[in-house]
Amino acid sequence: MTAPTAAQALEPADLKARAEADGVRFLLALFVDLTGKPCAKLVPVEAADELQRDGVGFAGYAVGAIGQRPCDPDLIAIPDVDSYTPLPWVRPGLALVHCDPHVEGRAWPFAPRVILKAMTARAAQRGLELFAGAEVEYFLVSRAEDGTLAPADAKDVDARPCYDARGLTRMYDHLTGVSTAMNALGWGNYANDHEDANGQFEQNFAYADALTTADRVITARYLISVLAEQRGMTATFMPKPFADRTGSGMHLHLSLWSDGAARFPSASDPDPDGPGFGLSALAHQFLGGILDHAAGMQAVLAPTVNSYKRTGATSTRSGATWSPRRATYGGNDRTHFVRIPDRHRIELRGGDGSANPYLALAAALAAGLDGIAREADPGAPGTGPDAVARPELPPTLLHAVEALTADPVVVDALDSAGPGVAEYFAALKREEFLDWHSTVGSWEHDRYLTAF
Repeated sequence: MTAPTAAQALEPADLKARAEADGVRFLLALFVDLTGKPCAKLVPVEAADELQRDGVGFAGYAVGAIGQRPCDPDLIAIPDVDSYTPLPWVRPGLALVHCDPHVEGRAWPFAPRVILKAMTARAAQRGLELFAGAEVEYFLVSRAEDGTLAPADAKDVDARPCYDARGLTRMYDHLTGVSTAMNALGWGNYANDHEDANGQFEQNFAYADALTTADRVITARYLISVLAEQRGMTATFMPKPFADRTGSGMHLHLSLWSDGAARFPSASDPDPDGPGFGLSALAHQFLGGILDHAAGMQAVLAPTVNSYKRTGATSTRSGATWSPRRATYGGNDRTHFVRIPDRHRIELRGGDGSANPYLALAAALAAGLDGIAREADPGAPGTGPDAVARPELPPTLLHAVEALTADPVVVDALDSAGPGVAEYFAALKREEFLDWHSTVGSWEHDRYLTAF
């Protein structure tokens, strides 16, 4: 871990002073739309005071999926100074600050960061705070002129490349560049590995409160993408870029705290290998809520057409898919929708690389809080990939959207900052599915061209 920057010793509310202390010349005032697309304006440090005081304006409809029409008033991105992040590894003198979009002086309810803040405020009213860790998986690829993809490392061809030391070493410069940045920022990067598919990697950092973790996922995606581009590669968080290889997940490690005390470990039954996995009654209720709302959450956790090529896979070159197909749970068993690695947390494994971290955490928190309110019983743990105690997860994005709109808890989570977001999000995802469905591709040519 490196020493704190000069700005970290300053009053955190003074954005310009922090930036100048770090030698920052420009600030990316950044937020994401509902799909997770990063949107920003580049603001010179000389205008940092105006940015902090007044925000910076965007034509909301041009942003993308954020609930605006061309005739609507501007979105004003108001920076959260606590999220200030210097990024000299991207460009010397560059920093990023996450923003909350506002319209006419009020936080915009279609903004994902605003939604997560509304849900964490609800939890705070119950004296609870969500902490989360996120596993960021991605592929490093190259794209030929004809559009075909291949791992950026041409020597990464083994059928079972997971944890391969040689493949890891060939990507040493990229991986260590990302790790160095994470640690300099105080994120606590603790592992970097070659994942189960050719060209696939994962870089882990320490858990934090839910909002901080979501901000860091967005920042990490940006950082990874830009550093990959600098080395002639494309980093993709697409869930399933290769049909015959494992897809990329975004697993979320969740825990609840009150007044600085962890609420998931059981004081009366601390044995993590026992039938209750060492979890408290509150943790079991939270888990029960997650399982009960699993189907409704999938359109948020796995929000693309491509997501369901990952969860629907039955085999890969490596022999495993690692993608849950049923809403089961168990101990240290990676085949489940929820894994319990230890008595301090649960791991929600339904999310993938396309998930918007703000929405995913908001939906998971809403589901868990509902479980606590109802004192939900998660039932008996599953026994592996063949467990049938719970129904299968939605098989396509269209099925997942139908499950979302039928689940009032997930709808309420998306609408937590204002009404209409869930309906708008569902319409976007139906349109995405139907757009894909109306496209004629090579599968249909191969199957039907001379079949009749």
